[in-house]
Amino acid sequence: MAYQVLARKYRPLRFADVAGQDHVTRTLINALEQQRIAHGYIFSGHRGIGKTTIARILASALNCRNAIGSAERPTAEPCLKCDSCIEIRQGNAVDVIEIDAATNRGIDEIRELRDAARYRPARDRYKIYILDEAHQITDAAFNALLKTLEEPPDHIVFMMATTEPENIPQTIRSRCQHFSFHAVRHDDILAELRGIAQQEDVAADDAALALLAEAGDGSMRDALSIMDQAIASAPMVDGKAQLVATQIRDLMGSVPNTVFEEMLEAVSANQSAVVIQTAARLLDAGNSPTQISRQFVRYLRNCVVAKIANLTEENNQSDLLQISQDERRRAARSSQLFTEEELTRFLQVMLRTFDDLGFRQEPRFHLELGLLKLVHLQRLLPVEDLLSQLPAPTGTSSRPATAPPVRPATPPPARPSGGQPGSSTSATSAAPAKPAFSPFEADRSRKTEMSSRLTLNNVIPIDQTAGNLALAPEPVLPAAAPVPEVAAPIMVAESVVETTPAIPFTAPEPVVPSIAVFAEPIAEPVMAPPPAPVMAPPAPPIEVAVPAPAPVATAVATPSPAAGQAAGGYDIAALQNAIVNELSASKGHSSAADQMDESTFTIEGNELRVQTTLSAGMLKLLINAEAEKIIKTSLRLQGAADLKLVLLPGSAANAAAKKDRPAAAGSVKAAAMEHPIVQQAQKLFNAEIRTVIDLREK
Repeated sequence: MAYQVLARKYRPLRFADVAGQDHVTRTLINALEQQRIAHGYIFSGHRGIGKTTIARILASALNCRNAIGSAERPTAEPCLKCDSCIEIRQGNAVDVIEIDAATNRGIDEIRELRDAARYRPARDRYKIYILDEAHQITDAAFNALLKTLEEPPDHIVFMMATTEPENIPQTIRSRCQHFSFHAVRHDDILAELRGIAQQEDVAADDAALALLAEAGDGSMRDALSIMDQAIASAPMVDGKAQLVATQIRDLMGSVPNTVFEEMLEAVSANQSAVVIQTAARLLDAGNSPTQISRQFVRYLRNCVVAKIANLTEENNQSDLLQISQDERRRAARSSQLFTEEELTRFLQVMLRTFDDLGFRQEPRFHLELGLLKLVHLQRLLPVEDLLSQLPAPTGTSSRPATAPPVRPATPPPARPSGGQPGSSTSATSAAPAKPAFSPFEADRSRKTEMSSRLTLNNVIPIDQTAGNLALAPEPVLPAAAPVPEVAAPIMVAESVVETTPAIPFTAPEPVVPSIAVFAEPIAEPVMAPPPAPVMAPPAPPIEVAVPAPAPVATAVATPSPAAGQAAGGYDIAALQNAIVNELSASKGHSSAADQMDESTFTIEGNELRVQTTLSAGMLKLLINAEAEKIIKTSLRLQGAADLKLVLLPGSAANAAAKKDRPAAAGSVKAAAMEHPIVQQAQKLFNAEIRTVIDLREK
């Protein structure tokens, strides 16, 4: 008889022989004993874990000629002695049809199957169809099978084995009993391999069998295939094949995990040279960078799980790690060198490195770069340690945080083998104190302090280099010309004043240039108010900062008063304000009013040219015929009926560079411009108001 591979020779023939699928075999045995036979089964799961094998065992149990409870068949297991059981085991049973759905996946094949299913079995009790790789069947073929599967004859049983059950239509799955198979545990595979080695008269140590079981990766068939190959390449001693771990690693092209343990010890000791030398030794031995990174990822995963499960070298029992005892102890030793966060970062870096190796032209360089990143990650400080060094907010009581220890650039002393990383008896290795305050407390205090200082009598300097309002100690300014007092309490309206090129000015003493924040009750709000308004008592004369004689940085220049006057005697600003007011007063044209307010008006000859910021399509949509009629009516009322209105679409440059215009009458900006304090600031600084924020209660 021709040689049979181990995966076929030791294929289970009874439910009790199947390893790792007790939840499936127990259910099927109970269904056979109770005669609760379904007409459709779906067996799904990992490759090589017994889906087709259990389908064959179930077919033998259904068509076994001996009744359950008889002397030949005391249980629901097949007897394996009758003609039906023998034919099914040999694969030549007439009424048990196995179909490879990967090649017979079309609608024509399924139609033939459906037509043949109408006829009763030739000899046995059931006609059974086993569809292997059932997810390969097309949707049209599944639809052709749907009616037969929903209302099958009493003598038909369908069994579908698949590794991708999600690709089977839901209409098919809902009409079948679905059994999800589990990956076979490492210990179960190891027990099976040990028994097969004894039957095959092969001398194999536990390390070699554990390596074969781990290489199976939850698949019994894969483990048996690798074992068959290892026996064929093993040396013969006294007529027996000798399986050793070294020979199996050479056969599979894998790297011993002791190398990765040494590599992590070098990473822990901050020794980049040792890490690179170890990687070079592996690469020079013929190992591919992809294989090295794949195994290192698996080893780091085992270390992370060992750290989470709190495994030690002595106490290393955990169901989370399906590896041998020696590998568990090795993973536990490596996990004690780092924290859980560090191991997680290591795993993330190596996963990214493994992905990069698939499409990089120099895989060796990228592998070495990924390994060096592991060493560099040891020198990083956690964000919590950096936040703990920040000073506590002003006015809050908090104990000072201890400065975190900085990782040394030189190799640190060896870590203790039984303790956690970083444990030492020296005072300098104490764990850094946790932040004594929230990192958001400083920002909250800054806002509270700003709102309490925004009064008419305060001048808040601005850090113009940073571009943000920055609170700083109030400078001592010399007394300037008094400004009329404001008798009534007023709300705060914040405005940013930008300085223009300084005019030569002689001051008594050089002072710090600053920006003032002014306030006045304004009719229309432009922003939502803060939680509580800040009230100010009647203010004494304001101390206004005077610029120093030295030139000040150039900001936005203020247009001359005559900039709004065009040829022909028309006041362009008045025309624009009138148009904006007319559109605002008309119902449904508020958007057009806003656009006119943002547009640039110029007069060329007898044309009033309006440069908008809208595209041509949006301009026609927003400034429709009715809005254009309102604009022309407003021009006629202003005595400019002879001007021809020309609307120009905008561009990105026009939208970015809006021309400064006088504030519209009745707007918040116009109200702020009328305040005497604002006028005094404009006179002193030759400046303009860009933004006015209304902080009053509505």
